[in-house]
Amino acid sequence: MEAPLILAAIAGLLVVVSLIQPLAARLGLAPSVLLAVVGVGIGILAAQLLFTTRTDAFNEIASVFVYLPVDSQTILYVFLPLLLFQTTLTLDVRRMAEDAGVVFVLAVVAVLIATAVIGLALFPFAGVSLIACLLLGAIVATTDPVAVVAIFRDIGAPARLGRLVEGESLLNDAAAIAIFVVLLGQLTGTEERGSLMAVYSFLESFAGGILLGYVGGQVMVRLFAPVREFRLALVTLSVALPYLVYIIAEQLAGVSGVIAVVVAGMVINLSGPSRITPDGWNYLLDIWEQIAFWASSLIFVIAAISVPRLMVDMTWYDLALVGVVVVAALAARAAVLFGFLPLLNFMRVNQSVSTPYKTVILWGGMRGAVTLTLALGVTEHDMIAPDIKSFVAVCATGFVLFTLLVYGTTLKPLIRLLKLDKLSPIDAALRNQVLALALEDVREGVTDTAGAYQLSPAVAAHVATPYHLRAETAAQANALAEGIQDRDRITLGLVALANRERELILRHFRERTASVRTVQTLIAQTGRLADRARAGGRFEYNRAARQILGFPLSFRIAQNLQRWFKQERWLAGLLADRYETLLLSRIVLDELIRFIPQKMSPLLGDRVGEILAEILNQRRDGTELALKAVRLQYPDYADKLEQRFLRKAALRLEENAYRSLLQQNLIGAELHSDLQKAVSESRTDADRRPRLDLGLRTETLVSQLPLFADLPGDRIKAIAHLMRPRFAVPGEMLIRKGERGDAAYFISSGAVEVRTGDMRVTLGRGDVFGEIALLKGTLRTADVIALGYCHLLVLSTHDFMQLLQKDEHIRDHIDAVVQARLDMNDPARHQTGSAPSAGQTAPKEQVEDKQVPPPAALRR
Repeated sequence: MEAPLILAAIAGLLVVVSLIQPLAARLGLAPSVLLAVVGVGIGILAAQLLFTTRTDAFNEIASVFVYLPVDSQTILYVFLPLLLFQTTLTLDVRRMAEDAGVVFVLAVVAVLIATAVIGLALFPFAGVSLIACLLLGAIVATTDPVAVVAIFRDIGAPARLGRLVEGESLLNDAAAIAIFVVLLGQLTGTEERGSLMAVYSFLESFAGGILLGYVGGQVMVRLFAPVREFRLALVTLSVALPYLVYIIAEQLAGVSGVIAVVVAGMVINLSGPSRITPDGWNYLLDIWEQIAFWASSLIFVIAAISVPRLMVDMTWYDLALVGVVVVAALAARAAVLFGFLPLLNFMRVNQSVSTPYKTVILWGGMRGAVTLTLALGVTEHDMIAPDIKSFVAVCATGFVLFTLLVYGTTLKPLIRLLKLDKLSPIDAALRNQVLALALEDVREGVTDTAGAYQLSPAVAAHVATPYHLRAETAAQANALAEGIQDRDRITLGLVALANRERELILRHFRERTASVRTVQTLIAQTGRLADRARAGGRFEYNRAARQILGFPLSFRIAQNLQRWFKQERWLAGLLADRYETLLLSRIVLDELIRFIPQKMSPLLGDRVGEILAEILNQRRDGTELALKAVRLQYPDYADKLEQRFLRKAALRLEENAYRSLLQQNLIGAELHSDLQKAVSESRTDADRRPRLDLGLRTETLVSQLPLFADLPGDRIKAIAHLMRPRFAVPGEMLIRKGERGDAAYFISSGAVEVRTGDMRVTLGRGDVFGEIALLKGTLRTADVIALGYCHLLVLSTHDFMQLLQKDEHIRDHIDAVVQARLDMNDPARHQTGSAPSAGQTAPKEQVEDKQVPPPAALRR
């Protein structure tokens, strides 16, 4: 078959699928349904032209469609990775995670049950082996991502319903293909594993696909960094990813390529926006939308063209078998939706799914190109008997046509019948409020435009009045204030603010005032805020906000590395990341607080606006405190980072000024290029973040202590050799009451609080704590908590005692400290009323224990 004919056939199909779009819109049908009908028609027409005895003029082009130059494996390898990857890119992965239990049941459990039910239902009537019946069950058990996603998006299904069926259609391909491979091997005699081994193989394929997809996605995310300024290279990398992941998974690793591609797409979905500029990300999505349109249309048409060939031997009895498949598939799906899902809901494994949603999911199980391709693969297999080939081809093809022509054309009326196309009360009220505000803005804009262009006021009023009337109608219809509780409006507002926060962060990324790492961290945080707000409203949002200000596990690990191995580079980097993240977060929170009275209060009401402002102000205050804690310890470094932020903002303003001059034709392209080159060089320097020095050199810390300040250099070195520097963060528990003392602590910088009973003692630079438990050999009798970032010098019990024996000056100082604390804890002083009352802060000399040995004990 000549290449020009094949190219001409593909080009002709592209023309057909392009014209189908407006035709489907005019007829009110989903394009996928019309593509299937047209594909079948092309297949029938090509067969008529090829085998007619009237003329041979069309034989060459007709043979291309009758004897397709691609087999089933080629169709899967060429088209399926693209379709899966693009669908995953556009999913709201975080929202879909809320229904992970439902998606898993629909994608895996439902496929297993459907395979078994369909196979057992067919076995008494089909006249073929049970394995062949189960093979057909696996082929038709998978809903098709091309058909399902396209149809549900075309009919405007509710967001959650769309997420459920999209998640199902993406993942159940993997389950069905894995079962198909096992059953095909048993049918042909190439696979003789038992049931347990088959289950193990299935689980291994799933788990391996997840791991491979995650690794592939992470590798690709890191490859985005050097090419994020080059959009064409970026798109090229993204096209390579699904093919590489799919082929490596299927051919080398022996795991599920479908799962690998889906997981890789999810990684790109979650990490891509913070790794690529917003403009580059939108460009990437636009290109992928075009790629997916070509791929989905071609795979559907090509698969549909093969339908006449697959059904050429169909009989009335075969039609009855198709009916058995339809009934069995519906029964299996109903059993999962109305039997298994309520059980999961009872066990609180997932959110409940309403009966109307279940009904639509039941009726929306369209099959399509994947099922046809698997059936085509069976007909191409040399080791399968002809009667089984015919059985699989006819039943699978008939079932696909039934689901598309019946389910696909009646799904939209069913959604209308169940009133799932109606907005919820809060969404309807919000729509009216948005409409009223927007139309009033339009009216004002029309009036201002007429004045600016000196148009007649009567003309302006004629155009503006309808907008004013529509705005009044929307305002009158709005029942937001009366019908919706404040709690729901607050939740709605918090989710909206989290989404707005994400947009502001990406704007800073677009303007290059924030680094990739900072943006990635903040994007993940806003995602958690939105998720928690949806799940638990104000309470969960505040809880998530407090957790954001805490220190993650990586910070604790870095602290331990510094503490035990004196490796401080990672810790310094994390602390620098923290300050940069907190700085941008505070800037964005200030913008959000100003956003509330401008947009949120008019939309949700003044009372809700005030509550939202209070919540954000609390977040802002907490962020500011965390910033001040770092600034107090490292003021010079904080200044450098803030100067760096302003420098980046200045470079962005400079770049915009040059671009504006070019657009106004005030400078030429050559001069603009020269100016832009200078800006780029300056930006490269500004992007280089200064390195943070934690200041944990032991000798320096020792010399900063007033106790050791007058000692000679060799003595300071000797003492420094005994001590171990430790970096503490705000809120860190340094000593816990009831623990056995193993070290004393000298404060080189920062402050700690000693908590003993109802009293609070603040210790600062130059103070020592933890020594009394060492001298007495008893348990700690107080908690000691860092109030800010602290530089501490830690001395073990043995070294502490050795230091006291060798240095009389230090021993005398410790004697004085202990005596002062004995005086403060003297019961006689409590009786005279000089001790602090409950809840007061005691002087810093009062610490751990009342029963301190006399100073002379230090000398023994």
